[in-house]
Amino acid sequence: MAMVKDIDVRGMQHCETTTLGVLLRHEGLDLSEPMLFGLGSGLSFIYWDSKGMGFPFLGGRIKPFELTRNLTAVLGLRLLVEETTSPRKAWQNVAAPIDAGRPVGLQLDSYHLDYFSTKVHFGGHVVAMYGYDEQDAYLVDTHPQGGAVSTSLAGLARARAERGPMTARHRSFTITAPSNLTSPQDRIIPAIKTCAHTFLNPPIANLGHRGIEKTAKQVPKWLQRSDNPGEDLPRAAVLMEMAGTGGALFRNLYRDFLAECAQLIDSSHLRIGHSLYAEAAALWTQVAALIATAGESGDAKNLMQAGSVLSELARIERDAMHALSML
Repeated sequence: MAMVKDIDVRGMQHCETTTLGVLLRHEGLDLSEPMLFGLGSGLSFIYWDSKGMGFPFLGGRIKPFELTRNLTAVLGLRLLVEETTSPRKAWQNVAAPIDAGRPVGLQLDSYHLDYFSTKVHFGGHVVAMYGYDEQDAYLVDTHPQGGAVSTSLAGLARARAERGPMTARHRSFTITAPSNLTSPQDRIIPAIKTCAHTFLNPPIANLGHRGIEKTAKQVPKWLQRSDNPGEDLPRAAVLMEMAGTGGALFRNLYRDFLAECAQLIDSSHLRIGHSLYAEAAALWTQVAALIATAGESGDAKNLMQAGSVLSELARIERDAMHALSML
């Protein structure tokens, strides 16, 4: 049996920030979940639909693992990433740092984890691993999934080996903090400006504020788009509110990040951004409720209303990011 000592197994709302919290606290850096998310320039938006998809996908953050890369770069942390097609090498990449007393982050498919409450394939899930014995791996997952949990080594191997959308090749990673660590406060403004620039200047119409505008036009058609609206629409609403987003499609996390920043930095641009994202977060929760109700009732009026709110959200978030870009 191998177990990293003095692990803080707090589970947060989102999987990648939960894992980052575990790894960074082990290095002596304890940041709130909103601060981890914001310093990683994690907020985004994507509307994705294609012929091969059963139903459109709405995303409120950047791609899986980009948050980790962004955060470690911003803070000057050493990120060591291992990937391999060999299950044997993949296990060595995890066992070696744990044996040496260091927790490891893993990207895997949550479907194969014994404890996972919802059995759906999601290859962008991230967990922290801090121990193992002959049968089980000891992990930290989000608070809704149980925080400190365990899964069979066989299930873990299947989760890491799975292939499909957003999966990685047995990806594992460790983080090391240098002795002269960059002050997180000094990196707040660059992280916010990076996020704002990306959001305001999307390369395609599916992303950023343009993606929200596109969603506003598409959502009213969702009853016709779905073969099973009674399942698809409520599921889409759950993914927006409950599935590791921290609520309101990650807007709650970014709102709270900006509130924390406003306690550290005196800026009218920051205060405007926070006020607008507080408004946006409440409206995203309203959109999710309208989509769920439309699926349950079959009444398209709810989707028309959701489209109107989304049009307003595109304007609010564009104005918020414009203000934040002025920092």
